[in-house]
Amino acid sequence: MKRILTVTGVLVLWTVPFCSAQQDPGFIGRWLDMVTATQNEQPRWVTPLVTITPRLEQELRFDTLRQLPATGGPLWTVDNGKGLEIIPEQHVELLFNLPPYLFHNNPEVKDGWGDTTFLLKVRALSANEQNGNYLLTFFLGGSVPTGTYKNGSAGAVITPYIAGGKGWGRFDFQSTLGAGLPVTNQNTIGHAIAWNTAFQYHIRRFLWPEVETNSTFYKGGSNDGKKQLFLSPGLVVGRIPIHHRVGLTLGAGAQIAATHFHTFNHALVLTARLPF
Repeated sequence: MKRILTVTGVLVLWTVPFCSAQQDPGFIGRWLDMVTATQNEQPRWVTPLVTITPRLEQELRFDTLRQLPATGGPLWTVDNGKGLEIIPEQHVELLFNLPPYLFHNNPEVKDGWGDTTFLLKVRALSANEQNGNYLLTFFLGGSVPTGTYKNGSAGAVITPYIAGGKGWGRFDFQSTLGAGLPVTNQNTIGHAIAWNTAFQYHIRRFLWPEVETNSTFYKGGSNDGKKQLFLSPGLVVGRIPIHHRVGLTLGAGAQIAATHFHTFNHALVLTARLPF
């Protein structure tokens, strides 16, 4: 826990000079101008609770997930694999995610770190609200088996995604479809196909109520042939201005199992973000 808080604090302090450099005529100022220009070319929807947005975003993010597994006490996942999201180049975003820490509340299962994940986004098509209100983005994700005490995968996994969204006035939907491709131990890990869609409605200035569908289809591995679906109502509040480019976004929701098979149920999702 101390490591998570320390790294998060370092990342926050690291972004302060960038966030205050709006008028800097040098490298930082030119970079932030590029970020503003590329974000102005896309809709200003808020990032959903669970579904990865096809938008290019620049922020620090910290999530917490509370799940009720089939056996044992509630499973708390601190940070839930979030971290720094940054736009280094026009139409490109990189996500460097901290490994989550899992508290099982089960004497038969050891607490420990999960896997480290990364994500590359390349935006192919975009139009802001005045010019069509849509997005099409390709992702390439990866996970490294850094988990301790079997709190992670048995091997590295590469996950390509296609993501898109469309808006009509105050309503929008954002959707991602991806397939996990294990680098090793394919028979043990199997392939998981994840399909997430968020439906949002913008109320007033900061309120974004939403409903998500979070589906996973398993091929190979211990859950071969099974599928699970969660219905996830929630509310995201943001982006609330703080100082110059820095804002605050908060959100909360629940994942409720809608299929007979599910690896957990009644999950509480909490998110805090500092977009800049």
